[in-house]
Amino acid sequence: MTRASSVRLLLIFIFSTGIVFGTHSLARADSATDIQSKIDANKQQRAALEAEIAAFQKQLDAIGTKKNTLQSAVSSLALAQKQLTTQIQVTQNKISSANLQIQQLSLSIGDKEDSIDTDKSAIAKALQSIEEGGQVPLIVGLVSSDSFGEAWQVIDEAAQFNRALSSNINDLRSARIVLSTNRDQVATEKAKLVTLQNDLTLQKRSVDANKTAQQQLLTQTKNQEANYQALIVQKIAAEKAFEQELVNLQGQLNLIVHPGLLPKVGTGVLSWPFPNAFMSNCVQRSSVFGNSFCISQYFGNTPFSTANPQVYNGGGHNAIDIAAPIGTAVTAALSGTVLDTGNTDLVKGCYSFGKWVMIQHGNGINTLYSHLSSIDVARGQTVATGQILGLSGMTGYATGPHLHFGVYATEGTKIMRLRDFRGTAKGCADATMPVAILSAYLNPLSYL
Repeated sequence: MTRASSVRLLLIFIFSTGIVFGTHSLARADSATDIQSKIDANKQQRAALEAEIAAFQKQLDAIGTKKNTLQSAVSSLALAQKQLTTQIQVTQNKISSANLQIQQLSLSIGDKEDSIDTDKSAIAKALQSIEEGGQVPLIVGLVSSDSFGEAWQVIDEAAQFNRALSSNINDLRSARIVLSTNRDQVATEKAKLVTLQNDLTLQKRSVDANKTAQQQLLTQTKNQEANYQALIVQKIAAEKAFEQELVNLQGQLNLIVHPGLLPKVGTGVLSWPFPNAFMSNCVQRSSVFGNSFCISQYFGNTPFSTANPQVYNGGGHNAIDIAAPIGTAVTAALSGTVLDTGNTDLVKGCYSFGKWVMIQHGNGINTLYSHLSSIDVARGQTVATGQILGLSGMTGYATGPHLHFGVYATEGTKIMRLRDFRGTAKGCADATMPVAILSAYLNPLSYL
């Protein structure tokens, strides 16, 4: 066999390997098409579910504008349960899509692994054929050629062989890059699955918290409107008595706040105490609250007190209230250490913070999260910004679900049982909670 015919055979062999591989991957292509169809179907289903969630939200917002009655409270809780159940379906849909995406990537990985094996085999066999054929070096072939035409043919076909071999090598490199990328994507999708599974667990807890609140409300009122209205009147009276009790105690606290030790106003040292998805939804509902943060009650009672963090005269609101459905994840506004947790509802007739968590942040301020339905952290625990502290609720003095979010100067704050103070013997006397001097109450909006 001449050198020219040997090179031709090698070229035919190398170019044919691509055709063989293309045929081999047809079955996988069909499977990939099926998977993509399922992914597309999931997207359509998810869009329909998200439309249902939006519809439930409109109904909830409409109920919120009506008079606070037992019927409206029960209806609101029932709608929230339906909305949460639909959100669970959305999460399950996302989990299914993530699994399909992993299957799709796995098929692509299999294709690339086959491609790499084929390219490696083609290169190895081509080189082996040259070795086994005992071909002389190109320079010898040129010298021994009978004519310039034959010499140029040898050069041309050798060049074609080198280009074909180089092409296989480049394909091998490209396939390895794609393979590495696909494997990274699989890792990303698996991490997403873990997050989605955690979301699913949290959403199921939210449904349970909502049902519990509904049952407690019906039990307290015996499903009677008159009992519900009487309960609200009782809560309001108890809250006023509690506030007066705090004012009396605040004057006895021997604490001093040094403003120079507090973070500078407007630096945004705190994050909003909810996940980004919740806050994004607040932006879409800005027409309901008149703000983009779901704030239902502001700090203080004057524009001046809102603009100045150290101003609080005891006659206004000492935090901000953020409307949130029962069971919404409440997150740490900044990293720090859990100073303490508590539940004032354990003291009969004490309508105040309900279930609460306070975090000390080490920069001169503490943050308070109250009216929670459940608490997920413990005293002394270190928490990170955005870490879940518990679920929102309406424990304590709350006639509707919301988070009471307070910011305190660390120097002017104590965690204590109110009975330990002189002159306190009733109401919330046996409840443990944060107590602060007036100058320690800071406007959360100054730091968010």
